[in-house]
Amino acid sequence: MPDALPRRILPDMPSRASFAILAVLLLGMPFILYSGGFGLRGLTADLSGETRFFTTPAANVLIFGHMAAGALVTLLAPVQLLPVTRARNPRVHRTLGYVTLTAAAVTGIFGLLYIALRGTIGGPLMSAGFALYGALLLIAAANTAYHALDKNRPRHRAWALRLAVLALGSFLYRLHYWVWYAATGGAGSNEAFTGPFDVVNFIAFYLPYLIILEFVLRRPLFR
Repeated sequence: MPDALPRRILPDMPSRASFAILAVLLLGMPFILYSGGFGLRGLTADLSGETRFFTTPAANVLIFGHMAAGALVTLLAPVQLLPVTRARNPRVHRTLGYVTLTAAAVTGIFGLLYIALRGTIGGPLMSAGFALYGALLLIAAANTAYHALDKNRPRHRAWALRLAVLALGSFLYRLHYWVWYAATGGAGSNEAFTGPFDVVNFIAFYLPYLIILEFVLRRPLFR
């Protein structure tokens, strides 16, 4: 993700973009509520008879903390792009920004530490794809914060868009499976996550969307 971007990247979002963000949030709300609730339960209760993720105390803190913080990022990162928080309520925008960036940092760091400690069910390829996702999430969060403090609004907003795309990654990962299983019955996928579809989805839930965003950011409309 190159840093050399035009001075004027994003005009104020039109109403259509706001409606799109709200539609995505509405679609993703069941996942957000489930992931956040499951993460909090894993941090406060014994889920050993309910999920394979409940193992050692250290791993439990990492994976369930990752889930809870990730749900918060999935909710707040798109909300931060809405004009009602971004332009009309700058103080609220800044406060939510601190919460969002902290949650993103926890999500990325805890996820990477969990992968290093326990790996993933899909093996090395899944671990590599998810680790890259975690690293990109941390990079996007760090740059969003840096350019906000530097008062460079165009770069801040561009990185905030990248962060929002990545924040939706966990939801998109599952959405891909929902759509794929509905369309094909699960062809190329298995419980070990080693099928062709599984392997492609290790990076397909975030990398193509980031690439599309980079093309959009460089269109004349956004210059």
